[in-house]
Amino acid sequence: MITKQKLVTTKISIFQKKEVRKVIHNNEWWFVITDVIEVLTDSVNPKQYLKNMLRRDEELAKGWVQIEHPRLVDTKGGKQMIKCANTEGIFRIIQSIPSSKAEPFKHWLAKVGYERVQEIEDPELATKRTRMLYKAKGYSDEWIEKRLRGIVIREELTDQWQKRGANNRRDYSILTAEISKATFGVTPSQYKNKK
Repeated sequence: MITKQKLVTTKISIFQKKEVRKVIHNNEWWFVITDVIEVLTDSVNPKQYLKNMLRRDEELAKGWVQIEHPRLVDTKGGKQMIKCANTEGIFRIIQSIPSSKAEPFKHWLAKVGYERVQEIEDPELATKRTRMLYKAKGYSDEWIEKRLRGIVIREELTDQWQKRGANNRRDYSILTAEISKATFGVTPSQYKNKK
């Protein structure tokens, strides 16, 4: 059974002069799996390559139902349901591709994983890395300081809510909506619709 999905526009990313289609679903990018495989392997039959990869990598095959989700994608024949994966799923797929084109991604994933372990051991590194990322994106020092202070304040607020009995996502959503409505006259969802 295909569930009703909100129509979305398919975006095209170019990697080494080849197209990778992607769509937004629940505020998250989903990539066409066979497009990624074609780009990283130069396979003339990415669907068959995927089948062979799943036979070769038993662990990937076991978790396939959590990785692959059909999404509505623009094709030459109109919108069709095509197997897609979110960023985490695509990274797992890339780990299974024995191709020199996949190696830069694998090295990058290893580096990011190592940095995350460092941040767990020394949480201050995460703050420094966040500051550097905002700086690289062109944000001013003043904006960065306000943003980081805002994050700390939000964490303190949610800690207080938790101490007073908020224990699920819905509770936090309701409380956030109430604060937003009292402060700005609109809830976050109303603001998103206006935006």
